[in-house]
Amino acid sequence: MGNINYLRVTLCGLLAGLIINVGETLLNTLFLAGEWEEAMRSINRTPPSASAMVVLAILGFGLGWMLVWIYAAIRPRMGPGPKTAICAGLVVWVLSYAWPSLSGMPMGIFPNRLFIISMIWGLVEAPVAAMAGAWLYKE
Repeated sequence: MGNINYLRVTLCGLLAGLIINVGETLLNTLFLAGEWEEAMRSINRTPPSASAMVVLAILGFGLGWMLVWIYAAIRPRMGPGPKTAICAGLVVWVLSYAWPSLSGMPMGIFPNRLFIISMIWGLVEAPVAAMAGAWLYKE
């Protein structure tokens, strides 16, 4: 079994995180901006501040790092390539998109439509980000 190249995980994770951040920015500020504003207004909250957006961007890069780290960890067993990257992306999708959304839906704080759209978006976004990071990853 090969060792994980943490320098490459970090560099490739930045690429994956960039894809996640661009995707989340497009989804939440272009396509769903009005719906998120209305949802936040309904619970007497303001839209996220600039500092909150910086924190969310850092978290996006962290998620990209985790994607590539999972890919590097499962690569010796599953082999390098897109299939393994998609598996890593699906693991991250379940834990960071589907699970939180499915947990939030029964509480009724935000419209289920926002959760469902975010989950579907993430089902594409996470594997694509994982494939981009995996494409550059070398042990």
